[in-house]
Amino acid sequence: MAASRRRRSRHITIAAAVVAVGLTVGLTTGCDAVSKALDCVQTAEAVADSVTDLQQAVENASNDPTQIDEALASIDQNLDEIGDKTDNTDVNKAVDNLSEAVTNVRTAVKNGDETPDLSPITDAAGELTKVCTP
Repeated sequence: MAASRRRRSRHITIAAAVVAVGLTVGLTTGCDAVSKALDCVQTAEAVADSVTDLQQAVENASNDPTQIDEALASIDQNLDEIGDKTDNTDVNKAVDNLSEAVTNVRTAVKNGDETPDLSPITDAAGELTKVCTP
């Protein structure tokens, strides 16, 4: 009888350990997803701030044309951060769309456009914020 109790006790201990490991993995995965979502939201907010800076830079382009390049570079850097932190298809698509819009504005500015159309950037930044919101 004592051997039977030891086996039962060992089976219970093993089962409890398996459940504990399963819960730990589940919680860690869940926390990782939340952490990634928060990183995405924070970076999307930084992108929104950079877009605001870009809008102001375009308005002040006659005073300091380098501000536009700096604002575009800031958006690019934030997009790189988001791209590195997520494997979410919707987020990656929004990042790609915003990156393309930034490239188009950069090209327009290089071609002499002093008041480039920023609506594709603001639209793409809004979409990024939307897909990053948990």
